[in-house]
Amino acid sequence: MHSITLIPGDGIGPSIVDAAIKVIAAAGVEIAWDRQLAGMAAVEKHANPLPDATLESIRNNRLCFKGPLTTPVGGGYRSVNVTLRQAFNLYANVRPVISFEGTDTMYDNVNLVTIRENTEGLYAGIEHFIKVDAEKIAAESIAVITKVGSERIIRYAFEYARKAQRKKVTLVHKANILKCTSGLFLEIGREIAKEYPDIEFDDKIVDATCMHMVMKPQSFDVIVTTNLFGDILSDLAAGLIGGLGLTAGANIGTDAALFEAVHGSAPDIADKGIANPTAMILAGAMMMEHIGELAAARRIEQAVREVIREGKYVTPDLNPESTCGTAQMAEAICAKIG
Repeated sequence: MHSITLIPGDGIGPSIVDAAIKVIAAAGVEIAWDRQLAGMAAVEKHANPLPDATLESIRNNRLCFKGPLTTPVGGGYRSVNVTLRQAFNLYANVRPVISFEGTDTMYDNVNLVTIRENTEGLYAGIEHFIKVDAEKIAAESIAVITKVGSERIIRYAFEYARKAQRKKVTLVHKANILKCTSGLFLEIGREIAKEYPDIEFDDKIVDATCMHMVMKPQSFDVIVTTNLFGDILSDLAAGLIGGLGLTAGANIGTDAALFEAVHGSAPDIADKGIANPTAMILAGAMMMEHIGELAAARRIEQAVREVIREGKYVTPDLNPESTCGTAQMAEAICAKIG
């Protein structure tokens, strides 16, 4: 029995999380779910988007399964997702992107993973306005790149590649312009690469990476990069296979791990029962792999792929002629597992 903090989330979150829970149960994994609130649901009940009880639950369980959250606009609220990453030092953001048969996309045989440093860079939040006579005349942001943070994420990428039997790591940077921050990241990457002679290593400037990803995404295997670049490239990668609705993500740290669908809460389709649960279900598969339930993880992923390939019991975003909803797609996936 695994104890896991469960945050259903906002908007479509509760429906896709329920779908994922059913699929995990169908795979035969026993979970003690500790339901907690975050986001708008927590604001409405506790006037706090991230209550102490939720933080304490994650601290105790060291695992969290989270639906998409809405951060309230105004009121001085910080992004809950960013706060969670920083509170638990979830330094590695991992997003696998693998093509699905049965989807209408421009690319086939895409199979890459973006590994993004999750706590530093421009997202460290060190910024301020420059004022003259109370008028904002400029704004400054400071990108923080540390040796420790860079070594940690780059080594994680190489270890991930080795464990997953992947062949190449590409480090993405902008060292031609950002000679200190990106330069340090690249320098450290080149040194660490020498410790992994079994894995091919190369580096690319971020703008060139974007071009090559849309020209020939099959040339990429594992991408490791800094926070802002990783945020952009991981969404670009999702677009290659059909969008964020098909993409799961993990946020990994030394003391905790959080698994989630990487798309938003989509309030416009909340409570309509038509949200695509794929990303959330695949996040569940990633979590099963993380906790050692490897057979269950493979069965879940295979079932998802079979259902999408057949195209009958999928949500309308995957097949406009389908009348299948979130729950029905989850049931079809459970049937494949069973």
